[in-house]
Amino acid sequence: MAERVLTDEMLAAIRALFPRYPTRQAVTLPALHIVLEGLRYVPPQAVVELAELLGLAPAQIQDTLSFYGIFPQDRPHGPTRVWVCRSISCALRGAEDLLRELCAQAGIEPGETTPDGQLTIEIAECLGACEHAPCLLANDALHACVSREQGAALLDRLRRSGAADNQTVSEPLPR
Repeated sequence: MAERVLTDEMLAAIRALFPRYPTRQAVTLPALHIVLEGLRYVPPQAVVELAELLGLAPAQIQDTLSFYGIFPQDRPHGPTRVWVCRSISCALRGAEDLLRELCAQAGIEPGETTPDGQLTIEIAECLGACEHAPCLLANDALHACVSREQGAALLDRLRRSGAADNQTVSEPLPR
């Protein structure tokens, strides 16, 4: 039998969601977020444990999990996670150059984590902030109108602090 990966705290947080949703299946996505927050990825054993907890087949959990690009399954992402938007709006305003700059600075390719395990840079299909193109999401903070230079400075701050910078779209970053 495989070693359990879901902690008692995760299980309690997921069970606390039950009264808020009409079915256990409806709890799948928020439960996956709880697992991701706790483990920084959703390993196959977590899929099995979630399925058991929710009374679903593992394939049902996997269907939801694989639909969203946010849930890595093979290894944990870094505690600092940067998503660069590549929607058409962001692409037209320099997102590819921004992504190349960030990856070069970190010494990794998109989708990879730095050798120290602290930073993961990923591509987002769309962050829903087209009016702020190009944009990126650093952990939970949206950064708007990010130039290559601003992105490099942000990445430097993130790597030094280990946390997301809180400057968000309420005041677009200066150009």
